[in-house]
Amino acid sequence: MKKKLIISSLILLVCCLQASEVKGQKKDILNNVDTLFKSILESYKKEPIFIHKQFDMTDEEAIDIIDKMPSFGIFEDSYFVTGISTNHTPTRESSDAKFQLSVRQRLSKSTLPFNTFAYFTYTQKSFWGIYAESSPFRDTNYNPGLGLGRYIIHNKKLIGSAFIQLEHESNGKDGDDSRSWNYLSVSGKYFFNPYLSFNLELWLPYVDGGENKDLLKYRGLGKFCINGVRSNSSFWYSGEINPRMGIGNTNINLSFGYRVSSRSNQYLYAQFYNGYGEGLLDYKQHHSFLRLGFCIKPSFDTIF
Repeated sequence: MKKKLIISSLILLVCCLQASEVKGQKKDILNNVDTLFKSILESYKKEPIFIHKQFDMTDEEAIDIIDKMPSFGIFEDSYFVTGISTNHTPTRESSDAKFQLSVRQRLSKSTLPFNTFAYFTYTQKSFWGIYAESSPFRDTNYNPGLGLGRYIIHNKKLIGSAFIQLEHESNGKDGDDSRSWNYLSVSGKYFFNPYLSFNLELWLPYVDGGENKDLLKYRGLGKFCINGVRSNSSFWYSGEINPRMGIGNTNINLSFGYRVSSRSNQYLYAQFYNGYGEGLLDYKQHHSFLRLGFCIKPSFDTIF
């Protein structure tokens, strides 16, 4: 019954997305996409969260369905948070606001070699001394990227996705405050079940910034992330571990979200960061921050 429900839901999605060409129906189509994945999660509702159970889907179904989904969307979490330092006495100078905007645009359908598709991403992260005098922006990091992605189907199950991407990150400053690097990122996402997924990303870097030659000592060469969501999508959590150079040295980023409304993807958001390299300008300084705010998060089912 579950398999039939999933197949029926996927067929419904195709029909709904084909209707997206009708003028004025785009909003309804996006709501139907969200409804589809809710129905899929509902079919797994009684399954324990740690049971290994993946989406039933063939290569043809995955390509046909995903290629009809909107090409533009959220890439990483987009959020606005504010909070205090937990390793210094909270003051107007040590407290701040942090916000991130992150989008992605598919540049092709899955018709490239090996059923891959091309895409572009752009992420911008800013640190704002909102409580200090004149409220200066301490640092802003710009991160564009261009890559290839692919859905991974094994034994007629959607088990995850794989990506390879050329990326650049800099803070747009010159002189002594200039920070930049280029890297090839290789990453993958694995769906353990509809409620739990894992991400692994590795970096092959070329550090060209004259003022940050030792950046990798603080940023490391990759990260590992665990993502979880409740069956009704009302609460999600994410834990990111970024190993640095040296045994036992890690940067940790924990985040939690509570969905404000079942009809939106807006969440009350809490974020805790502990480590180095949160921003490029002060990458050599240790930071520990607890921040609260709101977040617009991509759907848990997104392959990115």
